[in-house]
Amino acid sequence: MLKPLSESKIAIIGLGYVGLPLAVAFSEKYKVIGYDIDEERIKELSQGKDRTLEVQSEDLKVVLISKDKVDDFQSGLNVTDVAKDFASCNIFIVTVPTPTDKHNRPVLTPMLSASESIAKHLKRGDVVVYESTVYPGVTEEECVPLLERVSGLKFNEDFFVGYSPERINPGDKEHTVTKILKVTSGSTPEVATYVDDLYKSVITAGTHKASSIKVAEAAKVIENSQRDINIAFVNELSKIFNLLNIDTQEVLEAAGTKWNFLPFKPGLVGGHCIGVDPFYLAQKAQEVGYHPEIILAGRRLNDSMGKHVATETIKHMMRKNLQVVDAKVLILGFTFKEDCPDVRNTRVIDIYHELRSFDMDVDIYDPLADPNEVLHEYGIQICKSEVKEEVYTYAAVILAVAHQEFKSWKIEKSSNQVVFDVKSVMSKDIVDARL
Repeated sequence: MLKPLSESKIAIIGLGYVGLPLAVAFSEKYKVIGYDIDEERIKELSQGKDRTLEVQSEDLKVVLISKDKVDDFQSGLNVTDVAKDFASCNIFIVTVPTPTDKHNRPVLTPMLSASESIAKHLKRGDVVVYESTVYPGVTEEECVPLLERVSGLKFNEDFFVGYSPERINPGDKEHTVTKILKVTSGSTPEVATYVDDLYKSVITAGTHKASSIKVAEAAKVIENSQRDINIAFVNELSKIFNLLNIDTQEVLEAAGTKWNFLPFKPGLVGGHCIGVDPFYLAQKAQEVGYHPEIILAGRRLNDSMGKHVATETIKHMMRKNLQVVDAKVLILGFTFKEDCPDVRNTRVIDIYHELRSFDMDVDIYDPLADPNEVLHEYGIQICKSEVKEEVYTYAAVILAVAHQEFKSWKIEKSSNQVVFDVKSVMSKDIVDARL
């Protein structure tokens, strides 16, 4: 009943940081239809432009196929915002975001909406693969019933599902999608092998076939939860060592000389994965009657770091007898990580709000963040022009994101200015504080 992979046509639902690189990878061997509800996104991709910077323009243009040739091409990528354009596909891969709401509860709406769109075009023998990060059980307990209800087809008789969690690391040009080992799974043994073979055909790093969909879902959600907890530990160490007047970075360098010491560093923890995924696992744990202590404690500590940076900056200003109220402060960087334009769930916003609560005049400069997106998502204006030459005019400068550009800026230690290096990339001699 399953169509041979050599005759398959793949639909990628969601063309963001995860979906687009995957679509490009598959398009080198298969017919691929890339679908996204964002009309502007489709328009720019059609022109060979990727605002996420995950795919180079020349690589995108090579695989793009125009809509008028969509029935003729043997391999390549056609992008669209019209759902019916992927109706002829037999493999559907869902790569939409799975965020949390303001109460840190999982939001499955994008995933369920994508499932409904697919279900309207689902046919016998089709396979739906989910890559979005979820808690164990979402694929089979939430998505499958919707697929059945809307399509009128029977699960594991007429259509099948798989789960292969995304492992994209935004901004990382070394560990790209094909170079990261892929976990795969399927709703039957035959489908599990089918899904594994599909990914194996483009993932040069290889695959790991999990025993069930729930195992694959759980594996993904603990990957980032583990990192979150480890970063929370070094963040707590940073707070302790600060009170003891010990440099955290020097402690970590010394401890790191042991072969099995884990090289985590303190910092802000945001983004669409590490800062979100632990809440998905916590939600499922609570549903089955277990209150996760370490997971949520790690989240609370990491979410406190923005405020900590702001208050420590103010303390250093007071030690230098610098005025706090109405003081001009410059935050360098707003994205959730270095050399990446993604501003989703950035915790730099916590630094901003805490400083503003002291009636400080705060400017933010980020060469990669889209000012319009920041305004839309956070309601604040960031500097559109470079402020490199005016750095000395600020009472405090906080290097929040270690973009490559900032590492070359000349900032000197002054009695009239506080410099807080959140990422510890500047010389220790010129900064007043670092995590």
